[in-house]
Amino acid sequence: MSQPDQLPPGTAWAEGLLREVFPDAEVIEAVPRTGGQLSAVYEMRCADPAHSAILKVYAHEWAWKQAKEVRVYQMLASLGSLPVPSVLHHTPGGGPGGRAVTILSLLEGRPLSEASKELAPARIPSLYREMGAILATVHRIGQEAYGYVTDRILDPRLDNGSYMRHQFAKKLAEFKVLGGDGRLHDAVARRVERDGALFDNCQTAVLCHNDLHEGNVLVARRAGGWELSGVIDVENAIAADPLIDLAKTDYYSLGRGEPERSALFEGYGPLPADAVERLDLYRLYHAVELWDWFRSIGTVGPLGAIADDIARLAG
Repeated sequence: MSQPDQLPPGTAWAEGLLREVFPDAEVIEAVPRTGGQLSAVYEMRCADPAHSAILKVYAHEWAWKQAKEVRVYQMLASLGSLPVPSVLHHTPGGGPGGRAVTILSLLEGRPLSEASKELAPARIPSLYREMGAILATVHRIGQEAYGYVTDRILDPRLDNGSYMRHQFAKKLAEFKVLGGDGRLHDAVARRVERDGALFDNCQTAVLCHNDLHEGNVLVARRAGGWELSGVIDVENAIAADPLIDLAKTDYYSLGRGEPERSALFEGYGPLPADAVERLDLYRLYHAVELWDWFRSIGTVGPLGAIADDIARLAG
């Protein structure tokens, strides 16, 4: 997957875009923020802090992601209780080199993945409790079908069983093409065949963030201590079983332990009777998906540990 193209130096291009929102904006500096493979993200620091904002510039081949993010952020904002950025402006081709650009409000705080180095370990579980509550709130937004969310649901499936069997088949096919261990491939396929009926227990699709880990939640130091101050990066959003979302946050809590897991589930609230078994299947799915992703971009360091997870979860 390609990186976003090199952007022009200086701040004039950014200032011109930001003045679409704040006509008097004067950009002091454009500071790169944590971005992904699909876009470049900048914090536009302005002479008047009220004009500061986040500017996201998409690589040409991923410009279609803009409509997805705008739609999902607007759905989340409609709840009125989530700390998500407001979409201030978006243009399909108004950025440098004709790139798609979205301007988002600037939220207080830093990613938990960065700030956690400054936090006492005993403070982390309370933040995971807040993450659980955030997921429960997101899952109030029902969806009419299961599938990948853009400005609509792509290839919609009317039931969770067919959706998840399709997803497992797709990820296992990628696993094989990317050189994954054939024995692991077959073990996963057997587990899905044996326990896949659990997927049918989910009767209603909801909006899922599908990437709520420490890199995508912001925290800030306030009078009462560190608190969760923002939820960002909705590029992976899907319409699915809420437990697949909870399982991903749990699986991606790398290096954390039982206190964080318990706090996450406590913050989320009551779970269905089959949650333990269903969550385990979804963790297996996320492990296969993550192995595929790292292998596809040539990041081989984590593959052994993820393969161990796949073997354990498929057993």
